[in-house]
Amino acid sequence: MTIREVWKVNWPAILVLIAYLLVGTLYAIYTPLWQAPDEPAHYNYVRSLAAGGGFPVMQPGDYDQAYLSRLTTEGFPPELSIEPLAYEGHQPPLYYVLAVPCYWLFQGSVRALRLFSLMIGGVGVVVIFAILREVRPTEPGIAWFGGGLVALIPQYLSIMASVNNDAMVLALFWLWLWLALRYLRGQASPWVLGGVAGAVLLTKATGYHVLPLMLLIVYLRYRRTGMSWGWMARQLVALLLPALLLGGVWWIRNVTVYGWPDVMGLQRHDLVVQGQLRTSELIAELGMAGFLRSASWTTFRSFWGQFGWMGVVLDLRIYQGLLIFSTLSFAGALWRLVDLVQRGTDVRQRDALILLGSAALITVTMYVGYNVVYVQHQGRYLFSALPFVGLAIALGWQQLLHRELAVGMSFVLLLAIVVVGVWGLLSDGPPLWPMAMMGGAAVGLPVLAYASMRWRAVAIAGALVGMVALDLWCLFGFIVPMLAS
Repeated sequence: MTIREVWKVNWPAILVLIAYLLVGTLYAIYTPLWQAPDEPAHYNYVRSLAAGGGFPVMQPGDYDQAYLSRLTTEGFPPELSIEPLAYEGHQPPLYYVLAVPCYWLFQGSVRALRLFSLMIGGVGVVVIFAILREVRPTEPGIAWFGGGLVALIPQYLSIMASVNNDAMVLALFWLWLWLALRYLRGQASPWVLGGVAGAVLLTKATGYHVLPLMLLIVYLRYRRTGMSWGWMARQLVALLLPALLLGGVWWIRNVTVYGWPDVMGLQRHDLVVQGQLRTSELIAELGMAGFLRSASWTTFRSFWGQFGWMGVVLDLRIYQGLLIFSTLSFAGALWRLVDLVQRGTDVRQRDALILLGSAALITVTMYVGYNVVYVQHQGRYLFSALPFVGLAIALGWQQLLHRELAVGMSFVLLLAIVVVGVWGLLSDGPPLWPMAMMGGAAVGLPVLAYASMRWRAVAIAGALVGMVALDLWCLFGFIVPMLAS
């Protein structure tokens, strides 16, 4: 295809990618140095490699909770060095190795490394569009809306525009998901999937759920095609062998350095990283109910936007609006799921929902499992599930705009306004902003449901422009003024 043909077919997605790159560049430039989660430790990993120090070996003293708390509290003053922060030394090496040439070329510039991460994150955005087009090839609007929302989540932009290996593990894992969807239709080589999975294993442990997903896709294809057990065994070899060979290089190194059975360096990490708040301590302080409220609310906020070292919280009204949007999206997606169960769907879409849903479920399980021990209620750890989230939001809103459902949901929202208003009168006063936002949604849903497809497209474009405005508001209204020294 020529450039003109590519633009004609994909111009909405290209505009979203341009917006992501432009706004992400602003985040990379204007976010104060080191004011992104664990950025100094990731930077020190790259610096160690660039200086010829080899792969770091975690040692006692690489993590000092008191010193780190002082740095974050005082805003990383220049007289306090970040060199002692070396607690990311257990991480697999791929991101850091690829970042070294950028470090050399730009003489260790933090912002250049941020832009390097942003470019990798842009690859992830492109892959999300490809995943959603693979699932719904005849409905490009699903990909543009769902992928656009994901690309413009303020927290996602902030993390992608920082020195962090999250950008690479997400891009590689989503690339694997896209190839897996094509594999299910017989259009991708298992050896290629195995190689990409190996790259995931060499990037970050949060991508290790690619291993059980390889077993899943072989089973799904076996169930659909009725191949022999021998075929299944050969497919598993082709998938697992390159992945385990690539991952095994790093695991052998870790066993050599840290001893058996610390193949991922996590036992040494837990030994070195002392002083982190443990979940049992927070439960003892807040009680189980208080802990669950705090954990869920912090997770929600930090999924959409809670910046710096979790210290920059947005205006409550922003979170309230995002909560209303998320609730409506979830309701629409749930209704769509019920509709699919009742009416059924084709094999291609059913397998895609199983794969993406399983990836999301494993992501949530890993998140909960880690938080059973340590308090890490950071929504960015759920970003592996963003392809499923983007698909669910797009399909959910498509369902909500069915006329009967839109009118019914409008009445539900009006009832919610009454309930919230009465509750407010009996306590501290009615929450006017949430009531106004629910009122706007109650009016807007039926209006959009009865509008033409052209006006719906305008509404989608307006929603994405609104996300860009929210991104800029988060950066210049909260991050810069609250974190600038």
